[in-house]
Amino acid sequence: MVDVIDKKRNGGELSDEEIGFFVSGVVSGEIPDYQTSALLMSIYFRGMNDHERSQLTLEMMRSGDRLDLSGIPGVKVDKHSTGGVGDKVSLPLAAMVAATGVPVPMISGRGLGHTGGTLDKLEAIPGYQVEIGEQDFIDQVKNEGLAIIGATGNIAPADKKIYALRDVTDTVDSIPLIASSIMSKKIASGTDALVIDVKTGAGAFMKTLEKSEELAKALVGIGKGVGMECMAVISDMNQPLGRKVGNTLEIEETLDILKGKGPKDLLELVLTLGSYMVVLGGKAADEKEARARLEATIADGSALERFRAMVVAQGGDGRVVDDYSLMPHAKYRIELPAKRAGHVTRMLADEVGIASMKLGGGREKADDQLDYGVGIELNKKVGDEVEAGESLLTICSDRENVDDIKELLYGCIEIGDEAKPYPMVYKIVK
Repeated sequence: MVDVIDKKRNGGELSDEEIGFFVSGVVSGEIPDYQTSALLMSIYFRGMNDHERSQLTLEMMRSGDRLDLSGIPGVKVDKHSTGGVGDKVSLPLAAMVAATGVPVPMISGRGLGHTGGTLDKLEAIPGYQVEIGEQDFIDQVKNEGLAIIGATGNIAPADKKIYALRDVTDTVDSIPLIASSIMSKKIASGTDALVIDVKTGAGAFMKTLEKSEELAKALVGIGKGVGMECMAVISDMNQPLGRKVGNTLEIEETLDILKGKGPKDLLELVLTLGSYMVVLGGKAADEKEARARLEATIADGSALERFRAMVVAQGGDGRVVDDYSLMPHAKYRIELPAKRAGHVTRMLADEVGIASMKLGGGREKADDQLDYGVGIELNKKVGDEVEAGESLLTICSDRENVDDIKELLYGCIEIGDEAKPYPMVYKIVK
């Protein structure tokens, strides 16, 4: 292992055998954490070429189980996001795409830090089970067209061990390590096609468009290298997505979108990602036709019914679709008034996410318990005009004193004379 570390530290290309030796040693425990950490830091600084990235991904995928979804008819299409604040896209997206006839077997994750997790949001629905057996998962996608669950069985165990060390060695935002982590799990999950939402900006892992494009190309390259239909959309994460941040709040906004009354920025991203999924799934000839089909699933109510069917199939209370009060809600609603008139010129996504986390809506440590009802409602966003004293945000809290949260939020919001909204989608990578 010292030879492998030395080779990468000095900028060499690791052979397939060396990458295989490393991954198998991590899983078996034969390679100690300090040597794994040393190689991760070497990769962080020296990088990996396309072949190394693909080989690391395949070895991590082979380290565990692989789902066989061949029993589900049609082209199975999944979506992955690199994570953000207010990013509940997977929830309305899966329902809308499934309503067009494309099967959506979605394996999602939990949030850590300022980024919210899809599974945490779903668990705000009373009774919803994110952990179901492999056969139940397959049967549900066959019957209902979609399922959103946590990782089943023993998928990519090498990634679990490597990610835990990346988190504590400050090597999370390494493109080869991000790409192999995401793609090893997606390939192992057995999907035929994948659309990736790569976030860019203040609230994303990749802060610049250049770095985001580099990551998008790495992810798509790995997917295509193993025969998967794959493409990426680079989208904005400088400010939170939509108008609500928090678990129950984001389920409410999901349902609002499916009822045709959600925020425009969220809907636009859902339609953009969804149109590519519908084309990859063979249910539309091009993105324009796909978008029209997706819009029709909102108009005729079929997407809302797909979401309700998924909730019920996974043990959840389907009545939440019509009655939001069945989910947990915060005790207090506290307004954050603007200190001056003007236009909102900045609202940093990561700081809003941290505020929600400090209220109890996210985790600082993996074993933290969530308070599903808390969060932040955005009454104004970048580009909006505001009067002095008008509410910028509503803080949904189970504690009455939120002076620390107010201070944090005032520090991440700027009001100036004029501002343009951020573009939602920056670039498509195929």
